[in-house]
Amino acid sequence: MILKKPDIARYWTLLFLLATVCVVGLFLYVSNNLVRDLARQERERMQIWADATKEIISISESDNPEAANVEFLFTIIERNHTIPVLLVNDEDIILDHRNFDLPEPIDSLNPGFLSDINTRFLHSKLEGLKGGQNVIHIIVSPNNLQHLYYEDSKLLKRLAYYPYIQLLIMLTFIGVVYYAVSSTKRAEQNKVWVGLSKETAHQLGTPISSLMGWMEVLQAEGVNPDYVKEMNKDVNRLSTIASRFSKIGSAPTLELDDLNALVEHATEYMSGRISNRISLTAKLSSEPLPTMVSAPLFEWVMENLIKNAVDAMDGSGSITVTTGRRGQWAVIHVKDTGKGIPRKNFKTVFSPGFTTKKRGWGLGLTLARRIVNQYHDGKIFVLDSEPGVGTTFAIELPLAD
Repeated sequence: MILKKPDIARYWTLLFLLATVCVVGLFLYVSNNLVRDLARQERERMQIWADATKEIISISESDNPEAANVEFLFTIIERNHTIPVLLVNDEDIILDHRNFDLPEPIDSLNPGFLSDINTRFLHSKLEGLKGGQNVIHIIVSPNNLQHLYYEDSKLLKRLAYYPYIQLLIMLTFIGVVYYAVSSTKRAEQNKVWVGLSKETAHQLGTPISSLMGWMEVLQAEGVNPDYVKEMNKDVNRLSTIASRFSKIGSAPTLELDDLNALVEHATEYMSGRISNRISLTAKLSSEPLPTMVSAPLFEWVMENLIKNAVDAMDGSGSITVTTGRRGQWAVIHVKDTGKGIPRKNFKTVFSPGFTTKKRGWGLGLTLARRIVNQYHDGKIFVLDSEPGVGTTFAIELPLAD
């Protein structure tokens, strides 16, 4: 498949997504560095806390404890109001604890006493901390080893989650903006489509009316009736085309009809307007397929699919149109023996401007999808395709109750 005009919008979309990924990556990098720096600072504070604890123990065991600045060391320990700390010995006996939200309040008259509930709570915290890296071992003496376990502060925990919360908000915002821009762009495109279609129908109206008048003149002048009959077919055909264009953009009137009859009419019309080297066959379902459809628009879809199949072949081949039923859906398959479509282009073929022909705007399949999806609540898609073998397009419409 060849894209006749570069799809600039697609490149801008990719550039936008790439820029978004770079911004998000930079944001996560900076945030993670901030969290790591704060975690390192907390460990340094805990190391100072451990050194102060070791020094206090050493002073208490010395011969002259009054000579040391014990008050300063206690001040270092008391200033920790944010980092939860557990100090235990080798037997896991809790020597000190700070900044934990205990299930029971501490007795102010006996702050060193721990109730059974608080003891179990702190030991459960201890078991959890043993599997992590937040521990500092304090060698007081060869026979006195203590362990300082600590949790990350609430600030650090919040900062650890904060980048991902901001990332989620950022991605949501970008998604909303992208959706809004895309919706606005699609709405503008739809207005252009509708305006172009209705203007085309309006411009065709005057010459068609004039041709109808001239057909009556030719008939009155005694021109060969066979010629007039064939010319009338083409004039009526132009009138049908103008009617189809006028329906684009406004909700068409859907009427109950047999899908088999519509498909048969469309294939019969197209069979007389394609090369004799191309075989066009319709295999209709043996049971009726009642559906709510706009006959002029749906026949337009069938003609577009058949024309697309003819263009995919080098002047010869076969096209088979099959109808059937699958549950509550009427199914139509249009299979050709043309050049085929690469799998990566299965959805792209329905995009405006996508065409393999040297002429044309690549609007046929786009209009077909709009008619089937929006006006008939159906589906149209590439069922199967293989380059060099052929393509099968599928249409599914809901059956009438």
